[in-house]
Amino acid sequence: MRPAPTIVLLWAWGSSLQAFEIVEKENIFQRTPCPAFLMFDNAAYLADMSFELPCHCKPEDVPTVVWYYQKHLGSSHTVVLTDFDGRLLTEAAHVRVGSSMLVRFSIRMFSLLVFRAQPEDSGLYFCGTHKGDYFYAYDVDIQSSEGMVATFKDKGQEPLPDEYYGSLHVFTTFWEWTPCDRCGVHGERWRLGLCYLQNPDLSPRYLKTLPDVVSCGSRAVPRKLHIKTKYHTPELLIQSCQVPCEKKGLIQKGVLAIYNYVSKVGNRPWLPQVPIQFHQQRLGHGLIISCPGARPEHAVAWDKDHQPLYRTQFLKGVNRSMRVFIDHGNHLHIRFTQLSDRGIYYCWRQGLKIAGFRLGVTSRGRYPASLSDPETRSAMELALIGYLLITAVFVTVHLCRCCYHSFRYCPNFSAHTLLQL
Repeated sequence: MRPAPTIVLLWAWGSSLQAFEIVEKENIFQRTPCPAFLMFDNAAYLADMSFELPCHCKPEDVPTVVWYYQKHLGSSHTVVLTDFDGRLLTEAAHVRVGSSMLVRFSIRMFSLLVFRAQPEDSGLYFCGTHKGDYFYAYDVDIQSSEGMVATFKDKGQEPLPDEYYGSLHVFTTFWEWTPCDRCGVHGERWRLGLCYLQNPDLSPRYLKTLPDVVSCGSRAVPRKLHIKTKYHTPELLIQSCQVPCEKKGLIQKGVLAIYNYVSKVGNRPWLPQVPIQFHQQRLGHGLIISCPGARPEHAVAWDKDHQPLYRTQFLKGVNRSMRVFIDHGNHLHIRFTQLSDRGIYYCWRQGLKIAGFRLGVTSRGRYPASLSDPETRSAMELALIGYLLITAVFVTVHLCRCCYHSFRYCPNFSAHTLLQL
C-alpha cells in the first residue's frame, strides 16, 4: 500500500518541472525583444538533413505562431506552413525522400521543424501571426549533395583550396568531427564542409556570424556572384579512428554470451546481439537499406557479416562502376542483387551497433515492373539508347549506299550536281 503516495509525489514533482520549463520559455520571450527592422538569420544545411528553426521572439499577447515561406524576398507567392489549429504534426520516420515540403514540416513549441530538406526548400522562413505580422526570419540555404567531394586524410588528400575572384572569397566551412562510427574495432569519422563566401557587397538585412560572410546559396548574395560559386560543392573529410566500447556494453556482451551458451545447452532459440530484420530480395533487382533512426549528420557505418564496409572503398563516387555503395545520406545501396549478396548487414549509429538486416536472394517470384523503380528506369534508358544507336547506324549505312550507287551508276548526274554546287 506504500507505492501509491510515492507515485503521487513523483507525478507532482514532474508537473512542477514541466511548469518550470514553461515559465522559463515565457521568460525567454519576455527577455528577447523583437527587432524593429526585420532581419534574416542565415543558416546552411546539406540535403536530406532535418533542422529546427526556433522563433526567438514574439509579443507576449500572441499565444500561437504561424510560419511562412517565400522563395525570394518580396515574392507574390507565399506558402503558409500551418493549419491554423496547431494540429499538424509530422514524425521524421514517416517522411520519404521527394515528399512535398507541406508534408515534411511540423510546428512544436513555436519552432519550425523541417524533415529531410531538399535544395528546393531553400528560401526565406518567417515566424509571425495568422494576420501576416512577422517577428523573426531565417535565410535558409540547402546545399545539394550531388557532386560532393570526398577527401580521405589517411591517403594524404587535402580539402579544396579557397577561391579568390577580386573581392570575392569562396571557401569551405567545416562542422565538428563526428564520433567514431564503430567501437572496439577500426572505424571512421568525418566532418561535413559547406560552401561559404565573403564579399563586402552583401545585403545588410542578412545577419552574419562573421563580417560579410554568408553561405553560398544565401539570398544575400547578388545573382552575378552565384555563378562563380556554382562549382564549389560541399566536402566530406574522412579520417580513420578507433575507440574502445563502453564498459556497459562489454558487460551486456558478456551476459549475452552466457545466455546464449545456456540457451544452446537447453535447446532454446539463439538470441542475436541486436534486432535483426529479414528481407527477401529477387535476383537482379536493386535494394536500398536505411539505418533505423539515423540522419545524414549522424556517424553511421555498415558491416556485411564480419566484414566492415568502409567509406574509403564504398562511398558513393569513389568508383563509377560500384554496385554496392554508401550514399551521403548513410543509406546502403545494392544494385542488381547477386547471390553473393546474401548475409547479415549490420548498422552502426554513433559508435553503437543497433540493428541487422538478414538479406536473402531468390530467383523466383513475381516482381511487377514500375516506373518508380530506378532499375526499371535504367533498363528503359539503356533500351532507348540502344534503339537510337541502331537507328543511327541504319540511316548512315543506307545514306552511304545511296551515295555509292549515285556516283557509280550516274556519273554525269553526279558531275552536273557538283558543278551546280
